[in-house]
Amino acid sequence: MGRLSNHQSATVSEEQILAALRQVQEPELGGDLVSRQMVKHIAICDGIVRCTIELTTPACPLKDQIRAEAEAAVQAVPGVKEVHIDFTANVRRPAGIPEQAAIPGVANVVAVAAGKGGVGKSTVAANLAVALAQMGAQVGLLDADVFGPSLPLMLGVRGQPMAVSDASGQPMMLPLTNYGIKVMSVGFLIDEAQPVIWRGPMVSQLLRQFLYQVAWAPLDYLIIDMPPGTGDVALTLAQSLPLTGALIVTTPQQVATIDVVKAMEMFRKVNVPLLGIVENMAYFIAPDTGKRYDIFGSGGAQRLAQQLGVPVLGQIPLGISVREGGDSGQPAVISDAPDAYADIFRELARQVAARISVLQYATV
Repeated sequence: MGRLSNHQSATVSEEQILAALRQVQEPELGGDLVSRQMVKHIAICDGIVRCTIELTTPACPLKDQIRAEAEAAVQAVPGVKEVHIDFTANVRRPAGIPEQAAIPGVANVVAVAAGKGGVGKSTVAANLAVALAQMGAQVGLLDADVFGPSLPLMLGVRGQPMAVSDASGQPMMLPLTNYGIKVMSVGFLIDEAQPVIWRGPMVSQLLRQFLYQVAWAPLDYLIIDMPPGTGDVALTLAQSLPLTGALIVTTPQQVATIDVVKAMEMFRKVNVPLLGIVENMAYFIAPDTGKRYDIFGSGGAQRLAQQLGVPVLGQIPLGISVREGGDSGQPAVISDAPDAYADIFRELARQVAARISVLQYATV
């Protein structure tokens, strides 16, 4: 690791601090912080210790736990008066994706998919992307639902992408931006009232351009709002995309969960890891009485999780502010309205990031 300290006091050494941090485990990945090379800098001056720890993602759900345990370990070293823990993040691309398939400058590509339409997949994708950006990640969002592009409306983005050339002179498109994320959609290229009447090969070619001829870099996460179901376009994307993993969105009722099994099996057949399940519209809390109503039933996602061995990463209630935010171009995760459930969307983002980190570092 080399010498990490800028200045050392007479009573506290860098070796003592490293020995203390070897007692702190990375809670998601296992192994201690020093062995995992997560300790990037130690500065010691007159008993005041400052440590920089590199996380696997800025959206780490257990950051507070790591901070508390690291502070306690270092504080126990004789001579230490104060401890300050700083964090950086290094989001890696998982092993197993061939270099020729990778999107330049994009660490991870995440498919947000659904077995059927109408379950709120695009709402989840938009809020997931914005939540990751809120936590400091560099995020892009691709609207791959070509026949029903809704993300321009949901994110309040209008305009046409500019054409530029990359360093080698190849033509590229600049994605539009809002809420700290880069966005690309066929909705930017056609009139809102114009239907997309294209055959599968044309759609696949367009989406390939959106992947490889858009100036995405640098990105920690590129979120793909997939077409619903397991049709030709969805299957082609699942087969050809350099996917880190897939997140499946469902609602609780059986008519939705039956189709989820098909979507999950599609990804498994093309060797795409399943990150987990999101249960959208899981329940409704009446704003006037506070009473909970399971409008679409209950337990559907949990039954799927047990059946397929995939975790439920979040349950998002049905909220008026969630719907209003989608219609007005203001994602729920930026709202402080109680029924926007911004905290639940942010926790979902943390859980997704944690699952990706496990995949990234499984072989480290």
